[in-house]
Amino acid sequence: MLFENRFVYYFSIFISVIAVIFMLIMIYKSFFIVKNQFIDVGGLTYVNQVRSDDYTQKLAKRLVNGCDTKVCEVQSMLDLVTNIPYKINNSVARSGENVIKQNYGDCDDKSNLLISLLHARGYEAYFVLVPKHIFVVVHLNLILPNKKALYINKRPFYILESTAKNSKIGFPLRYSFDEIKAFIDPFQNKKLVVNSLEYK
Repeated sequence: MLFENRFVYYFSIFISVIAVIFMLIMIYKSFFIVKNQFIDVGGLTYVNQVRSDDYTQKLAKRLVNGCDTKVCEVQSMLDLVTNIPYKINNSVARSGENVIKQNYGDCDDKSNLLISLLHARGYEAYFVLVPKHIFVVVHLNLILPNKKALYINKRPFYILESTAKNSKIGFPLRYSFDEIKAFIDPFQNKKLVVNSLEYK
């Protein structure tokens, strides 16, 4: 009888320790998710679903196969995203893999996919948050004929509009500077500090 009581006692301690460890892991993971996916923008919370996973890496590599210029690479990734049907997602933004598998997305979903693909190929790109919309800008250190760029801190970034079917690099800016709420690096989950901004 004494043996059984000791066994139950030690077993209950073991289970309690496992439960505490599990809770601490869950708290840590929750903190990590909040830190890396949620950002406050003007009192509102934006949730990103960017990925650097194997699926995204392989897809990006396949899309740029045969390209010999940065313009070709970026346009190939943009073409994939813009040809996915636009449909409003009333829930939180979805991952790029889900957008492709379900074959639809809104501006949040499609921008998450696009910026994830760009990141997989080493491009510097940011989300641009404007009223009721989000788009992507990518740094290309070149001048594109008949295209304007957003010069952020004196460096050229071209607009990529994920919701306009067959859109091209250097989509026209349709918002005033006052309407731009933030430039966000979703992989660092930080707002970009903007000291100067021009569109030319």
